[in-house]
Amino acid sequence: MNRRELLSAGLSTAALLASPSILRAQEGKRLKFVPIQDLAIVDPIVTSSLSTRCHAYLVFDTLYGLDKNYQATPQMLDGHVVEEDGKSWTLTLREGLSFHDGEKVLARDAVASLERWGKRDAYGGALFKAVDEISAVDDRKLRFRLKRAFPRLPDALAKTGPNMSAIMPERLALTEANLPVKEVVGSGPFRFVASEREPGARIVYERHPLYVPRASGEIGFSSGPKLAKLQRVEWTIVPDPATAVAALQRGEVDWIEAPIPDLMPVLVRDPEVTIKIADQVGIMPVLRFNCLNPPFDDARLRRIVLEAVDQREVLAAYASDETILRAGVGVFPFGTPMENRAGMARLFGRTDIEAARQALKEAGYSGEKVLLMAGADNPVTSAAGQVVADLLERIGFNVDFPTLDSATLIQRRTSRERVDKGGWSLFIVGYAGFDTSPAESFLIRGNGKDAWFGWPTSPELERLRDAWIDAPDVLAQKQLAEDIQRQVWRDVPFLPLGQIVQKTAFRRSITGVLDGFAKFYNVDKS
Repeated sequence: MNRRELLSAGLSTAALLASPSILRAQEGKRLKFVPIQDLAIVDPIVTSSLSTRCHAYLVFDTLYGLDKNYQATPQMLDGHVVEEDGKSWTLTLREGLSFHDGEKVLARDAVASLERWGKRDAYGGALFKAVDEISAVDDRKLRFRLKRAFPRLPDALAKTGPNMSAIMPERLALTEANLPVKEVVGSGPFRFVASEREPGARIVYERHPLYVPRASGEIGFSSGPKLAKLQRVEWTIVPDPATAVAALQRGEVDWIEAPIPDLMPVLVRDPEVTIKIADQVGIMPVLRFNCLNPPFDDARLRRIVLEAVDQREVLAAYASDETILRAGVGVFPFGTPMENRAGMARLFGRTDIEAARQALKEAGYSGEKVLLMAGADNPVTSAAGQVVADLLERIGFNVDFPTLDSATLIQRRTSRERVDKGGWSLFIVGYAGFDTSPAESFLIRGNGKDAWFGWPTSPELERLRDAWIDAPDVLAQKQLAEDIQRQVWRDVPFLPLGQIVQKTAFRRSITGVLDGFAKFYNVDKS
């Protein structure tokens, strides 16, 4: 199915925006932003959703951030002291940090926050395996005592990929790690206005008046002086892409996170609109398997799908602009440090339908239903889902492909039940390309029921990942990354569906848009 044909009628919509939140007059420096999809979960610790990450960097701050070279630098910290041959780290908070409820940020808040984060995050879990004790020395100092040296401690705490190590009040951080917090209280440059949230329509943030940015330094990827120049940031949920584009042209919204490529020519011709590639690595749509339940608990069936997928078909369903599409992508996307071609010689080319059907028959697949999920409200996953559903049917699977929005998918993928009891077989998600390093990526984890949704078991993947984290240098890491990729092709916990370098679009009155995913500090409006 051609997505461009489905959307071509959208440009003729006359009454494009009925939402009062869009039609209201501007008050001060208020920015109206159209995200790729709605914000389903507001707690960044319990979800890997990319929309939640954008939300989290408005509301929360982290002890370390990443500079323009993706190096960890102190953010909420004055600095750190390393002692005892790398087995003791003392971190000192900056003066003047406060939460949105007016309370001071204390070391015990950071301790509780990091302990909760470490139970959910892949890199955090690796760090906490090395932790003997983490404690608050006083109100501003926290100390890690380690069983062994962990020189990448700042890197772990600075990671931007889900889940980021958000610092929140101790009273909230003591919430069980797999349950969302009941309040959203951070210490970042903006506060979440829960009373104005309208699910499926609007999310509102206001400047945090007590926020104290770093006094010096250069603004980086997630570090440096974070200046809240806007009074309010309003996320407006606009499911129809053409409606969003028309609203941007009329000045009813200020910024669209990722307009679909087929509507980009309309914006390119508009002198009041700026187009920018903020993230050169972009998004990698991936197909995730349920390795816990039949039929994809059988690795042979997962490998049959791997060998049948043609990434070019998936990407073509999303866009015709080949300048933003990358086919032939492995576990680590193009432009990332661990990119390699190990085991790629026979993958992701033209599909041999008959060979796949025969392999499926020989593997003993008996026709049980497989349920594929892809967020219909996300252009990337929706387009990929249509292609994958068609492919699965052509090679002989009995496919159920219901229409689901991303919020429903995020909820349903937590189910470990079989399909007939509300479970699932496969889902498609957009994964940020830069978040695929072996230390960060939860896609390559093989820790069974403790793994990310899909729950694959692979002791060898776990061993290789641990070796990568402990590797002495980049050369050793690159070799281990090749070994990890080869093992992924054997176990197939997921498969990449290509790489998309997305463009963002905003009114020329908007300045200061930073590289990477959408961030709102340092953004201004004239």
